[in-house]
Amino acid sequence: MKINLNFIKGKTIFLTGGTGSFGNAFVYFVKNLKPKKITIFSRDESKQWDMRNKYKDEDNIEFIIGDIRDKQRLSYSIKQDTDYVVHAAATKIVPTAETNPEECVKTNIEGTINLIQVAKEKKIKKVIALSTDKASNPVNLYGATKLAADKLVISGNHFEQKNSTKFSIIRYGNVLGSRGSVIPFFKEFFIKNKYIPVTNKNMTRFVISLKEAVNFVLFGLKDMSGGEIYVKKIPSITILDIAKSVSKNAKIKFIGVRPGEKIHEQMISVEDAPYTYEFNDYYKIIPSINNNKHYYVKNNYKKVKEDFYYSSDNNLNWLNSSELSSWIKKNPDYY
Repeated sequence: MKINLNFIKGKTIFLTGGTGSFGNAFVYFVKNLKPKKITIFSRDESKQWDMRNKYKDEDNIEFIIGDIRDKQRLSYSIKQDTDYVVHAAATKIVPTAETNPEECVKTNIEGTINLIQVAKEKKIKKVIALSTDKASNPVNLYGATKLAADKLVISGNHFEQKNSTKFSIIRYGNVLGSRGSVIPFFKEFFIKNKYIPVTNKNMTRFVISLKEAVNFVLFGLKDMSGGEIYVKKIPSITILDIAKSVSKNAKIKFIGVRPGEKIHEQMISVEDAPYTYEFNDYYKIIPSINNNKHYYVKNNYKKVKEDFYYSSDNNLNWLNSSELSSWIKKNPDYY
């Protein structure tokens, strides 16, 4: 998956949830591509202050305190000359969403509706929204709200209008080293308690690095026609191998699955198979509501089999604990 990143040069980018782990990585990599401006839009004053100080010498990075729940503030903040919007804001911690459902719905669904409406009003060229493996056949509220957000984003496209705002989705799994991810948690817990708590010995997860996530988003921005869900091919790993990568001989205690957790995650369901095409490094799910399917098959794209599904336990690509340990050593900045 190769891409010429010159398309970012001179462009104006608006990033929701920009002070999160993805936002920090996105700005770190993209600022060197010479965009005209990157606007960081987030509601966490403390994180924004830290990030502002980090980039105090960068004239093309601006910061705006705001919440995607507030449509008026969002409309004021997204300028008419914005080229691209990257939508990373979300309530995403599974147990938090389970116990605070109204707040999760307000951010992930109502906030996404606000963004779609403002993007259309401002005639933004492209909007790409970050999704999650938990949005495929969801069993928890976070996944359900992200599935709803995905549907809203895709339906935001006016497929019959050539010059309307284009909306697409990027879907991937757990980001290694992101804020709240399991590896930093395991490391801190082991230091304090001398053992690692594991939910279920059979659990598997998709994993991706922050750099890979950013590159995939940039690829989607360049490639998108509007309506696609991009799913990157990434490795799986067992939860036990993640624990062993932290400490090879650590004592393991099984504590049971948390509310809303799956044993295995899924990024493409069998119901999506009729609309899914395979490429070397990723899959593309076309919108079922789009009748112009010939557009997606004109280059003889490879359609997946009717019974295809892509889950963390049926993956062909796996990491073991040693490989993950090596990865962590090569990427110390993320930890």
